[in-house]
Amino acid sequence: MVQLLYIGLGLIAGIFGGMFGIGGGTILVPALVFLCGLTQHQAQGTTLAIMVPPIGLLAAMRYYQAGNIKLGMAGLICLGFFFGGLLGAQLIHGVPDLLLKRIFGVFLALIAVRMILAK
Repeated sequence: MVQLLYIGLGLIAGIFGGMFGIGGGTILVPALVFLCGLTQHQAQGTTLAIMVPPIGLLAAMRYYQAGNIKLGMAGLICLGFFFGGLLGAQLIHGVPDLLLKRIFGVFLALIAVRMILAK
């Protein structure tokens, strides 16, 4: 039964990822914390592990077919993300779980306000 929950979370995150380009941080991390009982560190680590395979490949192919991908930009961001992810993972392990949860929540709230107030 738990496996169905995980598949369902992946399906929901995939749908939102395909529609809005979001998933791991905005859907899966809170779901893994509040629905599955993971710590903030575990939820973030698990979400990063999900990204290891080319998880967005099919959705990205659809966007590419529609002319909505800037390959050069994506490649450079991917390169930065590759090394930045390692640096971020090294930096965050000393942060207490409750503080990390609060920092993550403030980050999401700021992004939400910015998106709501966008012109």
